[in-house]
Amino acid sequence: MKWFQYLLGQKPIIFIMVLINFFGTVYGYYWYRYQLADTPAHFYIFVPDSPTASLFFLIVVAAFIMKKNLPLIEALAIVTLFKYGIWAVIMNLLVLIVNGSLPWEGYMLIASHFGMAIQGLLYAPYYRFKAWHLIVAAIWTLHNDVIDYVFGMMPRYSTLMDYINQIGYMTFWLSLISIFLGYYFVIRKTSRKLQL
Repeated sequence: MKWFQYLLGQKPIIFIMVLINFFGTVYGYYWYRYQLADTPAHFYIFVPDSPTASLFFLIVVAAFIMKKNLPLIEALAIVTLFKYGIWAVIMNLLVLIVNGSLPWEGYMLIASHFGMAIQGLLYAPYYRFKAWHLIVAAIWTLHNDVIDYVFGMMPRYSTLMDYINQIGYMTFWLSLISIFLGYYFVIRKTSRKLQL
């Protein structure tokens, strides 16, 4: 695993990650276009969760090309990539269970969001954030949960609206798990560190 993570830190691979995340981020914001059209302007920043997470990571890997670290963005990236990556996988699997079928886009979303969650963790040895960066990322993430489930700004999965309270509860715990992973993979004294 260590050799694989070392390989991820090489410029050609980082450049590929920049391209993948650029196109994924653009498509993600496009996917949210209908919901954003109905969203009050003061909630815009909190609605497109997954593309904003991949935007954080895009900024991180773009900085890596220049051998720079952006600790606050790294903390936001690892937490939100894992949270919204796994969240989207769970939501699409729930749609499959409730409906008995899933369109091809649903399977594409499962694969792409699972990859999104994993990439944030794979690059953890290259992050250099501290506890206060993670605290800010935690506040952002938990605040986003409040915006989503108190003000109704969560992504729309119409067939699952009957389960919105349970989904909100699951999302809160997924946020806490994601914050813990940021601590475990980066801040913990024995966490692996690699140089760019």
